[in-house]
Amino acid sequence: MEAKESSGTRPTITDVAEAAGVARSTVSRAMNREHRFYRSPSAARIRAVAEALGYEPNPTAANLRRQQTNTIGVLVSRLTDTVMAMLFEEIAAASAARGYHALVATTYDDPALERENGLAMLASRVDGLILTTATTEGGLCTELLERGIPHVLALRSYGESPSVVGDDVLGGYLATRHLIDLGHRRIGLVAGPDHAPTALSRREGYRQALREAGIEDAPELVYPSSFSMESGEAAAEAFLATGDRPTAVFAVNDNTAFGFTSVIQRAGLAIPKDLSIVGYNDIPLVARLPVPLTTVRVPFRDIASATVDALLNSLQGRPALAAHRTLAPTLIPRASTARPSPRPDAAG
Repeated sequence: MEAKESSGTRPTITDVAEAAGVARSTVSRAMNREHRFYRSPSAARIRAVAEALGYEPNPTAANLRRQQTNTIGVLVSRLTDTVMAMLFEEIAAASAARGYHALVATTYDDPALERENGLAMLASRVDGLILTTATTEGGLCTELLERGIPHVLALRSYGESPSVVGDDVLGGYLATRHLIDLGHRRIGLVAGPDHAPTALSRREGYRQALREAGIEDAPELVYPSSFSMESGEAAAEAFLATGDRPTAVFAVNDNTAFGFTSVIQRAGLAIPKDLSIVGYNDIPLVARLPVPLTTVRVPFRDIASATVDALLNSLQGRPALAAHRTLAPTLIPRASTARPSPRPDAAG
């Protein structure tokens, strides 16, 4: 391509976008050394087009775009969710230790509200975003990727968005393997929502453990739920209506385990004599229940610290250690799990 003849008018980013056949936002990412797209062959082609046109980015505008306020925006589903509240507190502490302030907004699992609150934070000039709200559909992540806006996902993953997560497949496996090792063969699953990558990964870990032990994955033992206590109660009602009940249940978070357990105990069944149950997350309350809950501990502090570091590396132009980091959970056995009791009809 020949260089554009001087006409007294500097070529603009729009001129480059039209000549290269891409969007303005793509040109912006191709020019941004801090963005991972910068190193791609497509970005090199766009820069070659820009050079041929005589285009030079406006350094003043670039500096304004990078002007930092030392604030981080954090999107969570709801702060009434103990896990989200715990994670935000850890993110706020990690941010403060690094000289940043963390601001929080809730989305109530509404993609439109997620986008509205995320863009409002950016308009208020937060330096970047941490999202704990990504779904299998991506939501706001897709737009942030397209616009090259610094962001990191915590406890969630989606596409090319950088993320720091617990190993939920491993966690689901550990919970289910624990029940298998106790002697349980008929193991139910309170599955969690289909839109949440965490729930799907824990479900996959459950299935892996069953396959490894040669146990059939029985669809009738999978009880749908959200991450709420109310959905755990509904799952327990379905469990009680089952003719051949499981002897153990893995609930993919502690809240659903609470709800499930309350209904089971009101029905006159004893834990773990009549039913063993495992939760997930290890929120503070579970160790103080009348029957302390066996659960899978997620390393929230480490996840929060790594998430903040990943975002600050991006903001400060330092290479990330890894685009996606996965930290291992730990099984915490307590009194809610035991070997299965002999069934009344097992004699003879």
